[in-house]
Amino acid sequence: MSRVLLLGAGGVATVCAFKINKNPEVFTDLMIASRHKEKCDKLVKAIGNPNIKTAQVDADDVEALKKLFDSYRPDLVINLVLPYEDLTIMDACLACGCSYLDTANYEPKDKAHFEYSWQWAYKDRFEKAGLTAILGCGFDPGVSGVYTAYAAKHIFDEIQYLDIVDCNAGNHHKAFATNFNPEINIREITQKGLYYENGKWIETKPLEIHKPLTYPNIGARESYLMHHEELESLVKNYPTIKRARFWMTFGQEYLTHLRVIQDIGMASIKPINYNGQMIVPLQFLKAVLPDPQKLGSNYTGETSIGCRIRGLKNHQEHTCYIYNNCKHQEAYKETGMQGVSYTTGVPAMIGAMMYLKGLWKKPGVWNVEDFDPDPFMEQLNKQGLPWHEILDKDLEV
Repeated sequence: MSRVLLLGAGGVATVCAFKINKNPEVFTDLMIASRHKEKCDKLVKAIGNPNIKTAQVDADDVEALKKLFDSYRPDLVINLVLPYEDLTIMDACLACGCSYLDTANYEPKDKAHFEYSWQWAYKDRFEKAGLTAILGCGFDPGVSGVYTAYAAKHIFDEIQYLDIVDCNAGNHHKAFATNFNPEINIREITQKGLYYENGKWIETKPLEIHKPLTYPNIGARESYLMHHEELESLVKNYPTIKRARFWMTFGQEYLTHLRVIQDIGMASIKPINYNGQMIVPLQFLKAVLPDPQKLGSNYTGETSIGCRIRGLKNHQEHTCYIYNNCKHQEAYKETGMQGVSYTTGVPAMIGAMMYLKGLWKKPGVWNVEDFDPDPFMEQLNKQGLPWHEILDKDLEV
């Protein structure tokens, strides 16, 4: 028996719930909870399994979370709500004796900044409680860390250069839309860039560094250097890395809209007084932009996400490119969601599976590369995100 509590009912949570339902030999009991219970009920109806329970809970409220956890008694809590709520959920897990998994690291509401220090600080408490916390188990972060761990285990004696590349070559046929929560998405993209080289973190202007990279089955796409959280854990866990960077593609129309949004102040997270009511411009913008959950039906094209790695094997230099391509329409046909939600929701389910099987289960707070990558890589091929590797070719980075 395994009891899982899934927090969230958005696009990623929808994919994760569909995939949990398809693996009943591992997941025997499931509850879906979010701020709006009707969304959970709608999701259960779409899945078609009346045995899935639903509940309403405010993930900002530790006491409300504790009450829910104590009543349901989950073995594992899967956090697929906003990164703002990571710490309240971890606090409730500790209080109620539940292990924990998420897909994105903590981010304070009042500052567009994210790093692992807040969650890593929980390590001793989870260890003493005999509980496991698995951080960043989406695609990037998530699969990108598993790919790196796989390469370190099977391909290289020493990883020296790591470039994580993320291309969405899809078309949602909207003038402007984000592929996941607009508030989180825009906060992330408008931050300063950050990469690691020769033991130091180097900061850049937002999207300052860019170059065309060629993606399998897609072709060349302009790719922009960004800060991304998995770099922080990967350079810590693989100290031989001399340089680590993260690249993401954006179309010119998207960047033009983004620049206008910033120029007119709509990307601001500072509250303003509007007719006597305090509002956050970015949160208002989120309310009027297309819902990422509803993009799937008209989404065409595919994503391509992977790791381009250079290092040594038997004192000889080698390269490896491990990647997955995911078609938006195939993801929609299976789950009703587009490919960006699919590539995050499936790894979250696999990470939960790894924990429940006892394969990724040890007290403390861990990133995905702290565990054996092999059983996870095996499940990627079985669960809809097959991976490919190209050895000793030009990495372009």
